[in-house]
Amino acid sequence: MKSKELSVDLRDRIVSRHRSGEGYRKISAALKVPMSTVASIICKWKKFGTTRTLPRVGRPAKLSDRGRRALVREVTKNLMVTLTELQHFSVERGEPSRRKTISAALHQSGLYGRVARRKPLLSKRRLARLEFAKRHLKDSQTMRKKILWSDETMNT
Repeated sequence: MKSKELSVDLRDRIVSRHRSGEGYRKISAALKVPMSTVASIICKWKKFGTTRTLPRVGRPAKLSDRGRRALVREVTKNLMVTLTELQHFSVERGEPSRRKTISAALHQSGLYGRVARRKPLLSKRRLARLEFAKRHLKDSQTMRKKILWSDETMNT
């Protein structure tokens, strides 16, 4: 597992101690930096002549951070939005992108597309029960007592 980069000041101190003739082990002990790190910093300095962080390789991101945040905001506002609609939204913002790019950006933000489970429609019997319940929702307590509920049995 990689750790954070050392500060430029610390890297410069390592190189200056090396130039004054100190060995890797002494520099490592004095600055409390692993010896392998000291060796790699000095090796880099000898090769490139600098201790600054060099530009790294990799394709530049198509979407900016601001664009990705705007897409995430749009999706959290309306969960049923489609990728095509998001694509039109990104074109309006001035950052045209492919659907695949938008999907990948949303995945990086922890948002994934899901298909809703198909639910059976209510049967006529249940629909009638629902209508009855809605009609009598505001009935008084005395009115409710007059109704013979089907789940109640008569004790004789």
